[in-house]
Amino acid sequence: MCGICGITVPFGGAPEVSETALRRMRDTLTHRGPDDAGLYMARHVGLGHRRLSIVDVGGGHQPMPNEDETVWIAFNGEIYNHGDLRPALERKGHRYRTASDTETILHLYEEEGAFGVTKLRGMFAYAIWDSVKGKLLLARDRLGIKPLYYVLKEDGSLYFASEIKALLEGHAVSPDLNFSVLGEFAANRYTSGEQTLFKDIRRLPPGHILEWEEGKATLTPYWGLDFNKPAPLLTERQYVSGFLDLFRECVRTHLMADVPLGMFLSGGIDSSAIAAVMSEFVKEPIKTFSVAFEEREANELEYARVVAKAFHTDHHEIVVSPHQFFDALPALVYQEDEPIAHPSSVPLFFLSKLASQHVKVVLTGEGSDELLAGYNKYRVTVYNMMLGKQYDRFVPASIRRLIERVIQDRSSAPGIWRTLSRTFMALPPDLRRLYFDNFAVYPSAMHTDLFSDSTRERMQDSDPYRVAMRYLKQPGADALLDQLLAVDLKSYLHELLMKQDQMSMAASIESRVPFLDHKLGEFATRLPIDMKLRGATTKYVLRKAMTGILPEQILKRKKMGFPVPIGEWLRGGFRSVVDEYVLSDRVRSRGLFNHDFVRRLVSRHYAGENHTERIWMLLNVEIWLRRFFDGEQPPLLTGLPGKGGQ
Repeated sequence: MCGICGITVPFGGAPEVSETALRRMRDTLTHRGPDDAGLYMARHVGLGHRRLSIVDVGGGHQPMPNEDETVWIAFNGEIYNHGDLRPALERKGHRYRTASDTETILHLYEEEGAFGVTKLRGMFAYAIWDSVKGKLLLARDRLGIKPLYYVLKEDGSLYFASEIKALLEGHAVSPDLNFSVLGEFAANRYTSGEQTLFKDIRRLPPGHILEWEEGKATLTPYWGLDFNKPAPLLTERQYVSGFLDLFRECVRTHLMADVPLGMFLSGGIDSSAIAAVMSEFVKEPIKTFSVAFEEREANELEYARVVAKAFHTDHHEIVVSPHQFFDALPALVYQEDEPIAHPSSVPLFFLSKLASQHVKVVLTGEGSDELLAGYNKYRVTVYNMMLGKQYDRFVPASIRRLIERVIQDRSSAPGIWRTLSRTFMALPPDLRRLYFDNFAVYPSAMHTDLFSDSTRERMQDSDPYRVAMRYLKQPGADALLDQLLAVDLKSYLHELLMKQDQMSMAASIESRVPFLDHKLGEFATRLPIDMKLRGATTKYVLRKAMTGILPEQILKRKKMGFPVPIGEWLRGGFRSVVDEYVLSDRVRSRGLFNHDFVRRLVSRHYAGENHTERIWMLLNVEIWLRRFFDGEQPPLLTGLPGKGGQ
């Protein structure tokens, strides 16, 4: 795992690449690669690299050239099949000087050009400069595990980096708020497409390459989701067996390392499955790491301990206090580059710091929910849509309107009425209302009240679901469940992966996600939908595959996600955080949000209503604005909560 960056300028007219700017960009990424640093400089191109040494620790210095130094690469990630690709490349005359996977990408490019990327299996973001062709190639892995951002300037120069902060340090652009995606961000917690919250800073989409030549950039997809179901259909036993075999292979390949590795263990079925399979391939006890809060409802340690005991792991735990949570928050917003979408990012950082004292690589369970329908919202939406159509068909419109009015009049009351207000009995059976708005932080109807008049005037696109609606249409995604999964695999998953990448890299460790090996992903998307969601059972194929392997207590436990009791904290002893970052005169003076609406929202939360996600978003936006736009420096991250092991 590393950090990469670079600058290219056209040959005619533009100034030469600034080595000073490139060094600033590179060294902003030191946390991603504290082990080594390198630069490649030519008149019109510069590549920068920070290295976290995982494979071929002694070799593998980057940027790395080919044999005659006409092609150079800066690479972030791991290629799990590099050993399989190497013999054929050597037979074609390539002379390896290292044992690193980086060199395989380089020689594969020499043989097959930009689309040699299709032969790679792993997580990656890389840049290749071909001095003979005068071309720069950027590539990103299929599901977006590794990040890559870029700025294409009006003069044709291109800046790129693993993190947004490096682009700002290199003065690719000055920080400028991207008003056109504010509505999407307010609804979804993130931006779904190429745009970020910084105007003119874009992300390279997963499964894409970008080719730059003389100031012009071309973006091309090389892989996409496919939900077509191959014929003939198999038996349940065959699907389960095929899934388990492939899952075992994915975990095994993800163990490739020349340094110690471990795993994050939550006690949920995903991480527990990885622990179970990992224990088959590792001779020594696996090092496992868990995090929790003292509050009972936010503590899953008992389940993690069940798994640790079952597979005899070397288990380590960490408990984070609310004081430590809020003390770390400003610095972690800086690490994440954009407002933190999920409070779980904060404990993930502390977990990563704990793991960094013992290992350099961890495996995590990210991605299973989006591939195998693990979230309750999928089940709720499928049944809401199905029942809603029947409800509209058989219940007269006048009665439906009466029932809807009764429910809406009582929707602010806790309990059954609030639940009914989010069902087909109160909402029309369309995806915008029953799915996107139903699970939004700020539903679209609330945006008029949320944003100030001046903000709304600058928001070019008022549809927060425009990009997500486009993702519904994927090959073979005819069933509603597959459509919902397609949206999350191309949007929500990206946010989770950036959380995972940036919080682990902030602690200088590499996180790997076996569930998101693209071979397993292709297998999962093509599964019949009842192998993912069957009745009320989520992730059906995984549960069947793990039957007899995982403890029953883990297989049958209710999903907790990663609960953070932030709502109670903000309602109780940490109102000062809300006062400072949500209600203060400094916040009001920005004129971004409607202060009267925000004040009423906070009062309702204090009175017992649950507006945790909405207040969380507001306070994170303010912290983000202070750091990146006002230049306010957060305190350094120091210390760790007390920890124990078993």
